[in-house]
Amino acid sequence: MKRLENKIALITGASSGIGKSIAQLFHKQGATVLLSDIKNYEGAIISEGLGENCDYLSLDVSDENDWINVSNYIKKKYGRLDILINNAGITGFTDTAEPQNPEDINIQLWEYIHTVNSTSIMLGCRYGIQLMKALGGSIVNISSRSGNIGVPSAVAYASSKASVGNYTKSVSLYCAEKKYNIRCNSVHPAAILTPMWDKTLGEGDEREIRIKQIEATMPLGSFGNPLDVAYGVLYLSSDESKYVTGIELNIDGGIATSNN
Repeated sequence: MKRLENKIALITGASSGIGKSIAQLFHKQGATVLLSDIKNYEGAIISEGLGENCDYLSLDVSDENDWINVSNYIKKKYGRLDILINNAGITGFTDTAEPQNPEDINIQLWEYIHTVNSTSIMLGCRYGIQLMKALGGSIVNISSRSGNIGVPSAVAYASSKASVGNYTKSVSLYCAEKKYNIRCNSVHPAAILTPMWDKTLGEGDEREIRIKQIEATMPLGSFGNPLDVAYGVLYLSSDESKYVTGIELNIDGGIATSNN
């Protein structure tokens, strides 16, 4: 039997990178996959490629009205939600050239990054709980290693991702107290080779040199790929982890351990 047979899963930020890999893996494991993103063309193409038991929903995770609309759609069409993966997020570097250090960051950029990375998690959990509480389910919030350490050049990103881990713990305890049978865990990836690294790595020979330099600092000696994260998310989403809630799962090639 497939690990997510008969499960209905909503994945945000599913048009590329980690979200795309999660969607593809979940589909292979028997889930009905609801991909969502603001990149509607890319998301629809991925959904069509997966075929049956797949749906694409346009969702700006920072907009509560979008969450209401998606929630109502799921309730009407599917009647429930079993799994929610709050994956959508931004670094802020690709959206603006504004600095993100403690002296120079402006309040508009700070609030924008926190809205997309942090407030969206609150909204996702709020509407996810409403869809799950009758029958139970699993919420997985994607944070980052940057949420556990200081990042002088990316203070808004690091701060917003730190809030994800803490909020996850609060949600997990709340759902346990309410006897909702909803588990909530966070995943903290690092050094996963996705398009978010493109600006840092550059192109051509420079890119290859930079990759090797970074990999030389990693305990396992290489970048991870999105599927490495997807398998961790799969475990936390499946019934195999029915006694696991409130944890922070590092998927980082040993980086967090080496820095302790």
